Amino acid sequence: MDLVIRDVRVIDGSGGASFRADVAVDDGRIAAVVREGDGERPTARRVLDAGGLALAPGFIDMHAHSDLALLRDPAHEAKAAQGVTLEVIGQDGLSYAPVDDRTLAEVRAQITGWNGDGCDIDFSWRSVGEYLDRLDHGFGGEGIAVNAAYLIPQGTVRMLALGWDDRPATPAETERMRELVAEGMAQGAVGMSSGLTYTPGMYASDAELTELCRVVGEYGGYYCPHHRSYGAGALQAYAEMVDLTREARCPLHLAHATMNFGVNEGRAPELLALLDAALDGGADISLDTYPYTPGCTTLVAMLPSWASEGGPEAILARLRDDAVAERIRYAMEVEGADGCHGVPIEWDAIEISGVFDPALAGYVGRTVARSAAERGESPWETARRVLIEDRLGSTILQHVGHEENVRQIMRHRVHTGGSDGILQGDKPHPRAYGTFPQYLGRYVRELGVLSLEECVAHLTSRPAARLKLADRGLVRTGYRADLVLFDPDEVAAGSTFEAPRTLPVGIPYVLINGRFVMEDGRRTDVLAGRTVRRAPAD
Repeated sequence: MDLVIRDVRVIDGSGGASFRADVAVDDGRIAAVVREGDGERPTARRVLDAGGLALAPGFIDMHAHSDLALLRDPAHEAKAAQGVTLEVIGQDGLSYAPVDDRTLAEVRAQITGWNGDGCDIDFSWRSVGEYLDRLDHGFGGEGIAVNAAYLIPQGTVRMLALGWDDRPATPAETERMRELVAEGMAQGAVGMSSGLTYTPGMYASDAELTELCRVVGEYGGYYCPHHRSYGAGALQAYAEMVDLTREARCPLHLAHATMNFGVNEGRAPELLALLDAALDGGADISLDTYPYTPGCTTLVAMLPSWASEGGPEAILARLRDDAVAERIRYAMEVEGADGCHGVPIEWDAIEISGVFDPALAGYVGRTVARSAAERGESPWETARRVLIEDRLGSTILQHVGHEENVRQIMRHRVHTGGSDGILQGDKPHPRAYGTFPQYLGRYVRELGVLSLEECVAHLTSRPAARLKLADRGLVRTGYRADLVLFDPDEVAAGSTFEAPRTLPVGIPYVLINGRFVMEDGRRTDVLAGRTVRRAPAD
């Protein structure tokens, strides 16, 4: 055998009690799990004495924004050091396949704040399959840092089929979108995502989305929406997605399922009751959350949808027009624009976390309200200037969450973990570097919100089941050797809002496909990650 991990506390991902065992690895898979006292101990070319450590399946990040980072950064320590062995990318309805030349340029400009502009990447692909092949090729043909699965981005599909128009799709355009989704699913995507507070995906009607979800369901995939409101209309937006996917006969996975803003404080039980009723009625639903209260997105996402019609250049033209800019301000500050989730924006809760133009670095780490006060101007004047000068590339933290809502939702029976980690910016959200150790350290060891065994199941077997991965998510003989060894007494997120790129502690070893990507707490040069593609529908 290649490796035996000796005398380790196995937390196998099932949610059951942990046990002591020797775990053998050979040829990228788990070759044996021999419980203490159950027989002859396996031998191998390498023996790792794991006394004091726990062994779990590798963590699955159900909501990641590493679409370009996997091609840019071979180390990718932000995720590898957390014990993440698989990321699901293509989130929030906006990513880089399928595209044509026009759409690629537009989507690159639109989500610069999420992924950078990609000027250092060869965008040689156009289809979903070509993008997945590019990931498999990775760096010098060796692969990528961690495994990756892909969701077809519905907003990009709409952009490709009918541009940025805020109008219903024609029957021919709907059929074109159905074809694009079918092609992406056939090429290995695991489902489809939407960003229904982001243009142009938000312009889709429920009927249009239902038609696309029918295709996803037929291929055995799932729908992962960032739904139409996390604020004033949150419960209605969740119910809309439940009803839509039930009609389409498509499994539903709710992205970063939160109840934010003052209007939703203490309302997590209402969301969970809605989901329980649907689950008891036979619906196939799961969700993911990150263990923090602030959110993170782009500053331009706060604008009303009508101000974003036509794409980035049209947005910038409106912002430069004083009369139109005043209409935008009124919609955001008084009416509560749809980009602000129906809640009047509170500029003292909006913190600039990253800028694309280094000349604007002085805004980073300050709320818009604070920067405006320092400059003797209104918050809208500050926000407008940053949007224009940064060409819409600025990211923000939104301090709008509620701790009790976070805790109650993470206890739910269909909960999984997702970082929603945006790696761009000088001061990114610490969830990008800390989500999984934050669960294990703060919410298990310190607060006791979940038991260790239950939490590991949330981060491993539950997401593997949603992804229909028959050989991942559990410590079982024959399963892929995607494994993480951590110290339950020490594991913790090192990242903070003040130092968000600090790596976690207490996770000394991570294996992907049987190879060490983290060893003695340091990143190796191993590139063992590959794409995980949708299995054929049953």
